[in-house]
Amino acid sequence: MKHASLLLLALACLGAAANADASNCTIKLKGDDKMQYDLKTATVSAGCPKITIEFAHTGKLAKEAMGHNVVISLASDMGAVTAAGVKAGLVADYVPKGDARVIAHTTVVGGGATTKASFPGNKLKPGGAYAFYCSFPGHSAIMKGTLVVTK
Repeated sequence: MKHASLLLLALACLGAAANADASNCTIKLKGDDKMQYDLKTATVSAGCPKITIEFAHTGKLAKEAMGHNVVISLASDMGAVTAAGVKAGLVADYVPKGDARVIAHTTVVGGGATTKASFPGNKLKPGGAYAFYCSFPGHSAIMKGTLVVTK
């Protein structure tokens, strides 16, 4: 009986560890009409086969006036990506098409809408300096955060 209890405890711990890893594969963010994300830091595992970004715009304004998205790149590329995004325009979600500096991005959504996007976890390296931000013109100055990547 003692061995069976230990085996069940070990299996429960393994199951909990697997669930903890799975939760590290999704970035859940909310943004509002005040140009703020609800998180300043998000953590994901580079060991995830796929990482998903789930974004909800909790404001009320239309995407043409106060649209938001989530873009992930190296922190050092944020300024150049947002500048190129202005030229790309809303039709391209303020993300330059085919830009290798962009690791992933969602579509631009307005108040009350949600969006999601996925990308391979191996696009991120543990310890890298990554950022998530909104590329709508002018938003990235305050609507940004740090993406921490673990193994």
